[in-house]
Amino acid sequence: MIFVILGFDGPDGEARRKVYRPAHLANLEPLDRAGRVLLAGPLTDKTGSLIVIEADSLEEARKFALEDPYMVNGVFERVEVHPFTQVFPKPR
Repeated sequence: MIFVILGFDGPDGEARRKVYRPAHLANLEPLDRAGRVLLAGPLTDKTGSLIVIEADSLEEARKFALEDPYMVNGVFERVEVHPFTQVFPKPR
């Protein structure tokens, strides 16, 4: 299943992001190697990040989001996790 994770930066999110970026990327690496990160990156209006992953359940996706170094270390003030159905481009 595909899930969209929206991470919303806290008041010090931009400054904290620089400090915790290596840990955040390292956290994504195992999923990426497994081909389960479909899309990830910061929003250019500096309000947060978008991460799209494949996970076995909503609980697994939520656990991943809540344990991410950006959430644990206050880059994200809050996260939202939503199930998603891909229409375009057509899934392979």
